[in-house]
Amino acid sequence: MTTATVVDTVMLLAAEEPQGPEFGKASPLGLLVILLLLVGTAFLIWSMSRQLKKLPASFDTEHPEADQAFDEGTDIPGAVDPASDAPDMTKSSGTDERRPADT
Repeated sequence: MTTATVVDTVMLLAAEEPQGPEFGKASPLGLLVILLLLVGTAFLIWSMSRQLKKLPASFDTEHPEADQAFDEGTDIPGAVDPASDAPDMTKSSGTDERRPADT
């Protein structure tokens, strides 16, 4: 086939009007899916705006009073969990055991 034949065939198929009794009709199920997506998106926007209102106006470290309520009962930095056998990674031994990425 030559290029002109392929182009003529594509142009002939593009010029034909679609046929059939169902052409151009949309299913009510499609409308339902679109409405459900819109309702879900509206709910997510509403929920995120509520969460954003809970954030402080600024994350100022000079006045940590607002953060101290969240700090109560948290772990002490450097403390070892007796249930885990993992070594304490907060203390530096002075040697770097990491290898370069190319090895």
